Amino acid sequence: MTDQPVTGRPMVAPAPRAQTLKAQNLVNRIVRGLLRTPLLSRLAGRRLVTVYVTGRKSGRRYAVPVAYTRHEGDLLIGSPFGWGRNLRTGEAVTIRLKGRRRLADVLVLADEREVVDAYAVMARDNHAFAKFNDIGFDQGGNPVPADLRQAWAAGARAFRLTPR
Repeated sequence: MTDQPVTGRPMVAPAPRAQTLKAQNLVNRIVRGLLRTPLLSRLAGRRLVTVYVTGRKSGRRYAVPVAYTRHEGDLLIGSPFGWGRNLRTGEAVTIRLKGRRRLADVLVLADEREVVDAYAVMARDNHAFAKFNDIGFDQGGNPVPADLRQAWAAGARAFRLTPR
């Protein structure tokens, strides 16, 4: 086996590793409400942002609450789910950050090294994100590299959002 990074997608992708709740739609609706409420958004908004995405084929609008990590002045978010395929580098997306709607510029991170590095940053910062994405930690408190690579192989993407 080689230690060279893989830049494409694996031939056969394993099933997504991120876990969704049985009542995920209800949970998302409640969280979106919290993120719109002025005082509550300050608490919930310390870790969560709502990303407003329009499906490229369906035209359907999605409001997705997602965990973020502040990194080098930007927001890092990650997801293995299909809504992320609608985000494109160079195209702005609407977000709700700490109760305020604003535009953010998008940079899609899709190759293995970019996703693994971004997921490592997010996992270190937010252990709930790591658990949701089935990323464990070694004895030194660092994310397990094999888990990070497996998240990428299962379809994880990372995004760098620069709020305007």
